[in-house]
Amino acid sequence: MAKEPCFKRILLKLSGEALAGNQGYGIDPDTINGIANEIREVVDLGLQIAIVIGGGNIFRGVAASSMGMDRASADYMGMLATVMNSLALQDALEKAGVITRVQSAIEMQEIAEPYIRRRAVRHLEKGRVVIFGAGTGNPFFTTDTAASLRAVEIGAEIILKATKVDGVYNADPNKDATAVKYDQLTYLDVLKQGLQVMDSTATSLCMDNNLPILVFNLTQRGNIFRVVCGEKIGTIVKGE
Repeated sequence: MAKEPCFKRILLKLSGEALAGNQGYGIDPDTINGIANEIREVVDLGLQIAIVIGGGNIFRGVAASSMGMDRASADYMGMLATVMNSLALQDALEKAGVITRVQSAIEMQEIAEPYIRRRAVRHLEKGRVVIFGAGTGNPFFTTDTAASLRAVEIGAEIILKATKVDGVYNADPNKDATAVKYDQLTYLDVLKQGLQVMDSTATSLCMDNNLPILVFNLTQRGNIFRVVCGEKIGTIVKGE
């Protein structure tokens, strides 16, 4: 029996590093094609999917500003890196047979549509995947905040935050063998404890709009499919 998705419309948040694979920098073809095939499986279920990608595999604005570069300039460069990732993922998705549109918060008419909320929703309704590039279009805001903002704007039911670990822990599980995984957290837990889910602006925006965040491991094949079909994996962050 075919599995049924638990959601109609989701927003998938990918880090730029997710595209780098084991090489740690740039875009790894095998990794990005694998992600595209997983997304296609979810689209085939009839699910509407929007995506926000970070740019950390190419350029990190925060890291550059810590070395003396003007923060606003560094953040704009980071936004351009997210557009490069968006175009790479669009190419991989279309090769996998998924019609995809990139919408950029910074206008670049030759390579991407401008971000227009109603147009984005129309694409989703037609079964296209929409990738939101260039963050929010403003410096000092992360791509996590862009993911929260776009998810609320398009009426997504949940943010799926793809990471390299299988949920949220009270310490770094790669460094601390006693780290404990949380199955469920409230937004206030995340904010008070400073847990590495999303930054405080993104978390607050989700809290204000009662938008759940599910943190899960992208590196395990098939996890996106499992999540949207309701399997209990990762850590869910929601209201009381």
